[in-house]
Amino acid sequence: MHKISKILSILLVTFLFLTSACKANISRNNDGSFTVETTVTQQELQEAISAAIADPLVQDLQVTLQSGYVSVIGTRQRLNDASKTDALSFRLDLSVSNGQLIASVSDAQIDNTPLDQARVDNWNQTIANRLSKIGQRNENSTLQSISVTPEIVTMTWNVVRQ
Repeated sequence: MHKISKILSILLVTFLFLTSACKANISRNNDGSFTVETTVTQQELQEAISAAIADPLVQDLQVTLQSGYVSVIGTRQRLNDASKTDALSFRLDLSVSNGQLIASVSDAQIDNTPLDQARVDNWNQTIANRLSKIGQRNENSTLQSISVTPEIVTMTWNVVRQ
């Protein structure tokens, strides 16, 4: 019965990652846990950031992957005059702390005016939550590392069996 349980666990983890929006590479560790490497495309990242910002006035959000960080630009309609827009830009750094994804927005500006810290703090939290949901497909997983290249974002997870 233990062997069947083990096979079902492997199949379940594989199925969950294969049906996710991102791609995953899975390998088994000596201790019975799995290392799962998920990748997030620029388009998936752009959609997650747009949803995390959740501002109907923000338009044309464009995400550019750089070596080690993400550059984000867009426009924001003026609240008092919808015919005018202002330039929005910020830098997004992604890191790991205690197994959790950390999003750090910096240099956030609308027409060269810094955004208020409360808004930046909210974006940090919501972006981290959305990106974690994209890459994490098992509650028993812990984020080990994240890397950003000009082509892709890669998250490496350690998944333990229940």
